[in-house]
Amino acid sequence: MTETESALAKERTEAGTDPVTVATIWHYLQTSAREMRHIIDRTAQNYLISQLHDVSVGIWLANGETVAMPVGLPVQFLGSGFAVRSIMEIFEGDLNPGDVILTNDPYHGGHNCHLPDWGFFRPIFYNGELLFWTLARAHQQDTGGSFPGGYFPNGYDIHAEGLCIPPTKVVDKGQERTDIMKLIWNNVRWPLGTRVDNYAMIAATKRAEERIVSLIDKYGVDTVLGCVGEMTRRTEAAVREEIRRIPDGTYSGESATDDDGTELDEPVWVRVDVTISGDEMTLDFSRSELQRKGFINSVYAATYGNAVAAAIMIFDPALADFHNEGTIRPIHVIAPEGLVVNCQYPATVGASPVNVGVQVMEAVLEALSKAVPERSIAAWGKHRGDYVFAVDPRNGERYVRTSFDYDGSAGAVWGYDGYVAVSCLTTMGAVNRGNIEEEETRLPWLINKWELIPDLTGAGRWRGGPGIYWEAVNEGSDGQMATGSTDGDVVQGFGAQGGLPSPVSRCYIRRDGEDLLIAPHRLVPIKNGDVVIKVSSGGGGVGSPFMRDPKMVLKDVVNELVTIEGARNDYGVVIDPDKLSIELDATSALRAKVS
Repeated sequence: MTETESALAKERTEAGTDPVTVATIWHYLQTSAREMRHIIDRTAQNYLISQLHDVSVGIWLANGETVAMPVGLPVQFLGSGFAVRSIMEIFEGDLNPGDVILTNDPYHGGHNCHLPDWGFFRPIFYNGELLFWTLARAHQQDTGGSFPGGYFPNGYDIHAEGLCIPPTKVVDKGQERTDIMKLIWNNVRWPLGTRVDNYAMIAATKRAEERIVSLIDKYGVDTVLGCVGEMTRRTEAAVREEIRRIPDGTYSGESATDDDGTELDEPVWVRVDVTISGDEMTLDFSRSELQRKGFINSVYAATYGNAVAAAIMIFDPALADFHNEGTIRPIHVIAPEGLVVNCQYPATVGASPVNVGVQVMEAVLEALSKAVPERSIAAWGKHRGDYVFAVDPRNGERYVRTSFDYDGSAGAVWGYDGYVAVSCLTTMGAVNRGNIEEEETRLPWLINKWELIPDLTGAGRWRGGPGIYWEAVNEGSDGQMATGSTDGDVVQGFGAQGGLPSPVSRCYIRRDGEDLLIAPHRLVPIKNGDVVIKVSSGGGGVGSPFMRDPKMVLKDVVNELVTIEGARNDYGVVIDPDKLSIELDATSALRAKVS
């Protein structure tokens, strides 16, 4: 860029930045992104998308800088600037109004986390000038491969996991490339449903284009870009101030997944060193383990998204609605090639949004909880998913069942107990749990129980959210159950500042009166009449349990989140079982003895 061009660009990004206009344009763009998500929620047929909201959207500048990133999964969109820049390079000189580019490839310019997350990118032009990009990315019901859903352990390479789509024009100057789309849909198990979902996502990107063009019609290019630039500068300044408040130094954290699904019963470790230097933060994963044969590997863009998201969690919550490229600029992520946090082609990556994805976030949160104790965040309950592939006898058709119903709860935060029954850490609560009636209508499963259970959480001055008990009967055909998206039978999530870790979890198949223990990352047969039981732990605790207000412990006992025995053993609170009252003298003596 010449000096003249640089001066003109600076003038453009400083135009029309009075406070009212900045606020109006900023919230307009955020609302446009949320409208994209709403369109997909209301139109898609896939249970993961329409009911659980496993979908993310956003808006980027033409150069890949992040503009709007409202509610979504960090692994699906926080690293999408890499994809935008790759697409710009791949299609240099061949981008036009009306184009839509599809990709799900983690390696070849797509910078995706795993194959089921298909992303539709649309360049947005105004008077022939490329100004913005928008993206709709969502977890498809199937993407081909050896097993539906993407969480298939023991694949030979990434091609066993499904169809790899590099950045490909599926709409060219407003005309759908039907031959390309038919080729793609012919390689998934439920082409009609996938077609509906894809059109919903494309429609969402079209609506974002209409909204942005309307905005520019009203305010002009220079004012819109100027306000985006001003919001980016404001956010960057605020984030740099947040980082500056953290004491300089290096803080370490680590977390492991139970195994990689191929080399069984061998934990895989993610380690991070977080260095704070003035107003800059560096997240260095160089001490993590080498990439593995199994499917828990994470590509750099996915690691980047999860790592940055974890860092954001310790910032002032007042910034939550204002994150953009300014948030990202002071945060640097180092992950050398060939590690489990920056795997290289053709490594399998199917489980990475959960296994290693969760570990990346946990490691960063553990490190930063040491740096900023007053904002400590403990580990959340591990994800307890599975994919069942069988036949529904009601219509004779194949189906795949998955859900986030089985997850425990969030970890505690300094000053607050963990949220009850949110989805796993890498979703940051953006993915919903299912609706029992909806599930039983769609799938041949009868849900017997779905309830909170006591004493299955990390105790602390602020305890983690409670654990979950889920039980359901398979009323469909015999089939296969992949527990690839499950974790936490061996490795516990950390507690912070003396809080206890999240307990281990368990999954069973009850068959012929016997409970068969099912480990994570396995593919096992499922039979008609089998009862699947998930006992999922809650989150870790923050602060010593013996500092918890005894009245809060009593409240948990009354609400059946803690047993009387748990109150005594974990919190040092003695409760009269008949009166359900605190025995103050006995409690004081017990706590004094333990301390």
